[in-house]
Amino acid sequence: MSVIYVARSAALSKWASDVGQGKHVFKLGLAEGDAEAKAAVAAGWAGEQDWKIVATREAEGIAEEDLFARLGRKEKAIDPTYYPKLKGTPGVFRINLVNVQNSLLVAKAMSSEEPLADVKAKPKDIADYMIRNALPAQASDE
Repeated sequence: MSVIYVARSAALSKWASDVGQGKHVFKLGLAEGDAEAKAAVAAGWAGEQDWKIVATREAEGIAEEDLFARLGRKEKAIDPTYYPKLKGTPGVFRINLVNVQNSLLVAKAMSSEEPLADVKAKPKDIADYMIRNALPAQASDE
């Protein structure tokens, strides 16, 4: 069973903030299982070794390039050929926090359990947003 994962590196987030990409930078990827995802994260990307998995979800029958293309409709992928620091790493996205907060606010409005108030997006919320937008509609409704 394939696993979609979202990983985050504090050092890469600091670098991205320094070069004008913002501090909300995450890596989306696809692995053949939890063990392979953990091994990929342990190996690291972009010369950084402090990557941590923020969220995972099982998915079947989707290619990694399709995930990147679907998420790329909503969020900006950082071009790995333009920034030498990324060393050719695909799937690194700059996340617009306003989009995540709007998504959380709409979800909160749809459920009548909580009153509407300002929402603060945490890394887990951002990762869930990325996975939800990367998966096809029928797969993300599970």
